[in-house]
Amino acid sequence: MTPSSHPRLSHSRRLIFSAFSSKPTSRFRIFARKNNTNGSLRTTNGSLSNGFSSVSHANIPRPVSQVGVEIPEDNVPIKLRQKMESVGIDSNLCRPGQYNGLICPMCKGGDSMEKSLSLFITQDGNSALWTCFRAKCGWRGSTSAFADGKSTYRQMSQIPKVKQIRKIAEESLELEPPCGELLSYFAERMISRETLQRNSVMQRRWNDEIVIAFPYRRNGVLVNCKYRDINKKFWQEKDTEKILYGLDDIKDASDIIIVVSHDGTLLFVEGEMDKLSMEEAGFRNCVSVPDGAPATVSKKELPSEEQDTKYQYLWNCKEYLEKASRIILATDGDPPGQALAEELARRLGRERCWRVRWPKKNDVGYFKDANEVLMYMGPGLLKEVIENAELYPIQGLFNFRDYFDDIDSYYHRTLGYEFGASTGWRCLDQLYNVSKVFFIF
Repeated sequence: MTPSSHPRLSHSRRLIFSAFSSKPTSRFRIFARKNNTNGSLRTTNGSLSNGFSSVSHANIPRPVSQVGVEIPEDNVPIKLRQKMESVGIDSNLCRPGQYNGLICPMCKGGDSMEKSLSLFITQDGNSALWTCFRAKCGWRGSTSAFADGKSTYRQMSQIPKVKQIRKIAEESLELEPPCGELLSYFAERMISRETLQRNSVMQRRWNDEIVIAFPYRRNGVLVNCKYRDINKKFWQEKDTEKILYGLDDIKDASDIIIVVSHDGTLLFVEGEMDKLSMEEAGFRNCVSVPDGAPATVSKKELPSEEQDTKYQYLWNCKEYLEKASRIILATDGDPPGQALAEELARRLGRERCWRVRWPKKNDVGYFKDANEVLMYMGPGLLKEVIENAELYPIQGLFNFRDYFDDIDSYYHRTLGYEFGASTGWRCLDQLYNVSKVFFIF
């Protein structure tokens, strides 16, 4: 099946998470090779190779030393190596004038740990250029050794800093099972002990007080941990990978529910509580975002994966999200919550997103989030609200129920133009009028 024939992807807009990702291309010919009858590959210098190979250039000139720049025997300035190390590229075994195969610091070579990153250092040793040829990555960039130096290749894209991800463990965090006081707190919010145990909700002693700990896991391994104290203040472990809370619950799921809640300040989020509330209503295929909602929808174009830092948790979980055919966005009903829903829909694809409308709480307001509906209305109504989620609005597409009020007004003749034109006979006008429709021949 091609993207154009897919019933839900038959449009021209490019989706960030598409099941039909193509191999990234470059205007630089990193490899010049062709297949031989024996299955081997021929490089540009005519030699044969059976795998990933580098192309050597003989008689590489030693670069002219600049003031204050240390140039080792391999003709690669220390400054250039340091710049490549700052973005995660280990170039210690690389030489100028060669194409070198390395493990990409962005995608880590995938599950097979393949050396998909092609690194080329110019013959003068002043510049470096790289491209990852994994279809799900495509990271590329370039850098120069000297501030005023000019590379023989133009910069391909802005080079992001590769953040060193810190590994954590429950033992080092000193997490404990929740005490009776915390169990009572969750019980007041209609969250059972069984739900807490299944989601591994823990506690931690922090500055002489007990705080709630929400472990973030992938394949059962602890990746991040988020905390909440009695003052409703939230914080996370530093330098850890950002992922969705409850990620293992949506593995291979075709329908996904994404929840988020905040306290109105845009600083603290409490989507984990909504995730637990959804489970009380019978929905385990639910995740929550680790960060808060934006004040407004960004008017800029969607950034690349490397530059989309605020929503990096989506990129880190894209292998889970791209398998889903239906994604329900259960964000808060206020403007920041709606802005977050729009930002998520822009990245996930509006055509497979649905949105939740929270019911009325009273004559002047609506329920704020899933946990509030669970507490006041019970799990039955919360389940009904999720099951009645509506298609996410797409420009140019309308629902028939959006016109119910207009149809009623037209039928009851309250708009003023429903009577049409007179036929010329008063007795007939009581039974029939001519519709004001203009035809052009």
